[in-house]
Amino acid sequence: MAVLTEAERRRAWAEFMYDRLNSDGTLSTLLKTDIKAAVDAIDDFLNGNMSGLNNALPEPAKSVLTVKQKALLLMYVVGRRYNVEV
Repeated sequence: MAVLTEAERRRAWAEFMYDRLNSDGTLSTLLKTDIKAAVDAIDDFLNGNMSGLNNALPEPAKSVLTVKQKALLLMYVVGRRYNVEV
């Protein structure tokens, strides 16, 4: 899976800022540039570590699931682990 484009990163950053600031205001102490840097870092981390995640999956999930399905599964697990809905 490729790294997000700059436009995709900006969209993720803007949506996160909008959603969080409108729901609970907890990001009020962070600068917009701080959130943008965090989005960039997470995207870079995922790019560098997705092969490790894929290798950790057992068969047949590793070979049968599509990249999008693996990403969705990752979102579900992370969401449940931290009690977060996206």
